Amino acid sequence: MTYTLAIETSCDDTSVALIKDKTTILSNLVSSQQKTHEIYGGVVPEVASRLHAETIHSLLELSLKEAQLSLNQLSHIAVTIGPGLEGCLLVGISVAKSLSYALDIPLIPVNHIHGHIYAFTQYQESLQYPALALIVSGGHTDLILMENEGSFKCCGKTRDDAAGEVFDKVSRCLSLGYPGGPIIEKTAEKGNSESFKLPIAMKDSPFEFSFSGLKTATLDCIKSLDNPHNHIADICASFQKTVIDTLLLKTLAACDYYNIQDLIIGGGVASNQSLMNAFKNRIHDTSLNLIHIKPDLCTDNAAMIGLAATHLGNIYQLNKDELLVQSTFSYEH
Repeated sequence: MTYTLAIETSCDDTSVALIKDKTTILSNLVSSQQKTHEIYGGVVPEVASRLHAETIHSLLELSLKEAQLSLNQLSHIAVTIGPGLEGCLLVGISVAKSLSYALDIPLIPVNHIHGHIYAFTQYQESLQYPALALIVSGGHTDLILMENEGSFKCCGKTRDDAAGEVFDKVSRCLSLGYPGGPIIEKTAEKGNSESFKLPIAMKDSPFEFSFSGLKTATLDCIKSLDNPHNHIADICASFQKTVIDTLLLKTLAACDYYNIQDLIIGGGVASNQSLMNAFKNRIHDTSLNLIHIKPDLCTDNAAMIGLAATHLGNIYQLNKDELLVQSTFSYEH
């Protein structure tokens, strides 16, 4: 029996989790900084780093208490090494390295994207290969091809803004608040998604995304209206539909090209029910198996980091003396 302590501090959520063996989540605590950052309309890296440092030790104690474990019972320490905000990552890595030295147990550095993918182990035991993961959040819009266990190849990603990021920017322009994704989704329920025609970028590049042009087109649309606040619901619905159509177009093209069996959709934007319903409806009559990472594991959390560590520890061999923050991390192994 093994117990893995996992730490996630890549952005603005401090999280600590404990995993028993490979799939049993004993605790998964997340301390959100949303209220602090919403006054700025986005994450302030220096503030986020300081809040991680203030929170992580108490969160560690609470997580151990919830799991009814002591430090001496731990078998491994897992920590996010990147991608993410460097100052934030450093807080988690520092705590993880200290615990690893003090307890004399292995330290497993985990790619944040791999964590989002390996949350799938809570829904099915293994994947049918080749498999594809769409990881879509405030910082990432990535298509990751997995030809076999432990193999990751980025076959498509955004050239500019991530999908979640452009939700935030459009929400800010409409004075709706932060984070933009949930607010726009709720507002869009009252609107007509056909009211405004907005562009899907990079149609000639099958697996690459671009959302900067959509952001600009949406802002231009808002500016062209005499009283845009009379059309907020329609703007939100039209914008959200275009984001969803873009994700569907690129992702399903990749599924066809690579003959995908299992499709994983994770990341914070996977909490958007309109997005997930669109995918379910589109693949209903196909052989494609959709694995939807549910909201409690699709936003940033330490359980997904622990799950990736327990399944992929053999590819993360790294001396803890060499463990440094990596704001980018290769998908190739």
